[in-house]
Amino acid sequence: MKAFAGNRCFFLTGLIILPLFFFNCEHNSINTKTLSNGYYVAEMKDFDSMGWKEFVSIYVNNGHIVTVEYNAKNISGFIKSWDPDYMREMNTTNHTYPNQYKREYAFALLNFQDLNRIDVVSGATNSYNTFISLANAVIEQARNGNRQIALVELHPAKESSSP
Repeated sequence: MKAFAGNRCFFLTGLIILPLFFFNCEHNSINTKTLSNGYYVAEMKDFDSMGWKEFVSIYVNNGHIVTVEYNAKNISGFIKSWDPDYMREMNTTNHTYPNQYKREYAFALLNFQDLNRIDVVSGATNSYNTFISLANAVIEQARNGNRQIALVELHPAKESSSP
């Protein structure tokens, strides 16, 4: 009788977990079967008023996004997330900083494979909007197998001195 009880528990656990797996698969807004393997990049067409050009790069393998990088660079190629003075200043006022929120957005895309499930990080709303625009562009490049850098127009409403 103990063996039957153990099997029943395993069976019931499977009944709970299996639908959750299928629910997550069915609601994935990025159809990973349509993504071509390779590296893809999307970046802002121009530098913003603070001198940064944001970019998103992904690597797709077996139709799935397996790496994501979201960052910004200045004209000399210096990466925004590497600026400790900027991080301290921004963290004091916005309670977040580029190295933190850029990783959160990239991790969310990698983890969910679904742009609709990515939440705004408090204090980094403008960067969220930019990330979503860039991520849409880079995913479109992957769908088309187009390895050229996608240039995304900077919208004045989204440009500001805050992240």
